[in-house]
This record gives sequence, structure tokens and C-alpha cells, in this order.
Amino acid sequence: MSRFDGLKAEFTAENFRRFAIYCCIPAVIFYLVSLAAMGLGGFTLVETLRDPAQITKQSSFLGFVSSIGAWLWVAAATVCFFRIAAVTWNDNDPHRMLLVLCGWFSAFLAVDDFFLIHDRFITEGILIPLYALFVGYLLRKYYTKIKEIDAFAFLMAGGMLAMSVLVDAVQEILPISYGLSQALEEGFKFVGAASWFYFCYRIAAYRLTGAVTGQSQSPSASE
Repeated sequence: MSRFDGLKAEFTAENFRRFAIYCCIPAVIFYLVSLAAMGLGGFTLVETLRDPAQITKQSSFLGFVSSIGAWLWVAAATVCFFRIAAVTWNDNDPHRMLLVLCGWFSAFLAVDDFFLIHDRFITEGILIPLYALFVGYLLRKYYTKIKEIDAFAFLMAGGMLAMSVLVDAVQEILPISYGLSQALEEGFKFVGAASWFYFCYRIAAYRLTGAVTGQSQSPSASE
């Protein structure tokens, strides 16, 4: 069989159906709804479709560190959801629930960071306490599982992000320039995001080999 024949064999009705349902149709719907929503919001097609750097004629590296930070939140959500999809779980498995909560929390933080929700739409005085309460809930509800996996990474992530919030709150009275205080605040935030990504990776990778090779069995049953 030639390579061309092998490639032609991939064009089956089942492959087309799976591709359409899980990829093409959702992407087209999201694309069209986004264009319509942005149009109703007063944005032109060019403003909606082109990158901000192209529209403003600024450097492509403008906000570079901030953009990478948003990617860290997205990556954290991705590894959590991938582990959930890769394994067959028992109902109410604490490992799965921890992955679900951390995945959605990471996704919300990504949206917050990307669209500056805490700066422009919902005040930090509301969002930050909610974030703290959620992290406290994770620690109280899933402390045993977190300790079993990597409590140090969890605490370091929370500590770094808390330091970022603290510096932001007192930066006006710090005996340093505004630029340095911003570097300090964003530095804690960036390392905190990286630490959270590492923690989510640790959750997702925890005993993954045994879980995948025995998918008919719950991961918790092997732990």
C-alpha cells in the first residue's frame, strides 16, 4: 500500500463526524458568535480580528511578561482537564474533584488576567477575598489529598500570590519607585502563577501511569 492510499483511508465518515462534532462545529460557532457579539459592542471586524499590537502599531513584545503569565493559567487548566479526560473515575473521587476545582479556578484566573476583570469590571476588593476563600476551601476540604500530592507547592503558590496582593496594597507607601514596586508585585504574581501551574501539573501527573494502565479501575482505588 502506498503512502497516498494510507492517507486516503483516513477520510472516513466516522473521522469526518468526529472532527465536525468535537472540533470544526464548536470552532465555527465560537468564531461567529464572537464576531456578532463584538460587532454589537461597537467593534469593527478589523478591531476584532487583528492583534492589539497590529492595531496600535506597537511592539509585538508589549506586555510580554503579562501575556506569558496568562499562558501559565491556561496551561494549569489544560493539564487538569486533560487528566480528568484521560482516566475513568469513580463518582465523587477526591482526586478528580480537586482536579476539577483547580482546573476551573485556573481557567477563571486566565480569563481574569487576559481581560483585566479585576482592574476594569469587578473591583479587587471583591475578587481577591473570593479567591482567598476559594483557596482556603481547597485547603480545608482537600488537605489530605493536597498533602499526599505536594502541599509545599500548593503553599508556595498561595504564598507568592498573596505577596503580590500585599505589595499591590502597600506599594504607595513603599520607599521605592513605582516602577520597582510594579516589578516586585508582578514578579511575585508571575512566580505564583508558575508555582500554581507546577502544583496543577503535580496533581495531574500523580500516579498517572498506574491510573492509565488500569482505566477500568478508579485512580483512588490504586492509591
